[in-house]
Amino acid sequence: MDKKEMMKTGTTTIGIVCKDGVILAADKRATAGNFIVGKSFDKIHKVDDKIAVTIAGMVSDAQLLVKLIRAEIKLRKVRTNVEVSVKEAANLIASMAYANIRRMSMMPGIVAFLVGGVDMQGSGLYNIGPDGSVTDEPDFTSDGSGSVFAYGVLETEYKKGMSLEEGKKLAMRALNAAIQRDSASGSGFDIFTLTKQGVKKEVSRDLSIKIE
Repeated sequence: MDKKEMMKTGTTTIGIVCKDGVILAADKRATAGNFIVGKSFDKIHKVDDKIAVTIAGMVSDAQLLVKLIRAEIKLRKVRTNVEVSVKEAANLIASMAYANIRRMSMMPGIVAFLVGGVDMQGSGLYNIGPDGSVTDEPDFTSDGSGSVFAYGVLETEYKKGMSLEEGKKLAMRALNAAIQRDSASGSGFDIFTLTKQGVKKEVSRDLSIKIE
């Protein structure tokens, strides 16, 4: 398996910066190669009152890192009595991703994150690569194998200063484009809003076909 193949993640995650907050969206399919191992997998996780992340990559590593991230953020708040900013959370997660992929293991821990939230500085959105790189995203971003299809919609339809309602609809259209063409994305999707009021699941849809 070459390096490019190892860095691929079978999913679609999306982040959109809106006028009053951030939208995070993701499909719900979990795969192992060509086999669909789960159809209701949660890929968006709250890590602080107003900060959430999407996950893509090795499931076991992603689940462990999310737990460690939550614990570390709580510990920092207790020690400093100050709310953690979105940028601080992104840098913390990036350092964990950096250490995780470089740890000697029979199974490489490839995990990527989108980090979104609202703090005293306003809305923040960051793309954390599996190698620990951090990219500040002022408008939108996407990750995973379905991102190439999602980007086509985002690049065409995104507008600065969109409302949260407009952002939710755009996220749905971008996810739909990915689900229609990427076999590793699908089965359903979740859409979260991140605002001054906190993290809220706005849409959760099951697209699995049931035959009776």
